[in-house]
Amino acid sequence: QVQLVESGGGSVQAGGSLRLSCAASGFTFSNYWMYWVRQAPGKGLQWVSTISPDTATTYYADSVKGRFTISRDNAKNTLSLQMNSLKPEDTAMYYCAAHHYLRNDYYPNKPNYPYWGQGTQVTVSS
Repeated sequence: QVQLVESGGGSVQAGGSLRLSCAASGFTFSNYWMYWVRQAPGKGLQWVSTISPDTATTYYADSVKGRFTISRDNAKNTLSLQMNSLKPEDTAMYYCAAHHYLRNDYYPNKPNYPYWGQGTQVTVSS
């Protein structure tokens, strides 16, 4: 069956770094646009970053631009998010999601995406 499994979350101090991974299985990963989405405590889902199936195109929310880098390895069916210069406001549950097409949802709705992971928690202390 389809699975997206995130890992790499944890607790860090402000200014630190983390690298999130998302392992995909059960579908043709290389055909899908991939997304990182986060949900801060008490808030809704917020889009973070997008990468095209061929890795050529990436997009970032303004709040993470210059600090986060999205990448994917289609041979290994993995998606990554390198997060540097972390801030307390980056504290959230981070999810990976997949869609056949490019979506421009700053506040995504889970039913609009075929596949979601269970999330990995990132906590940044000041």
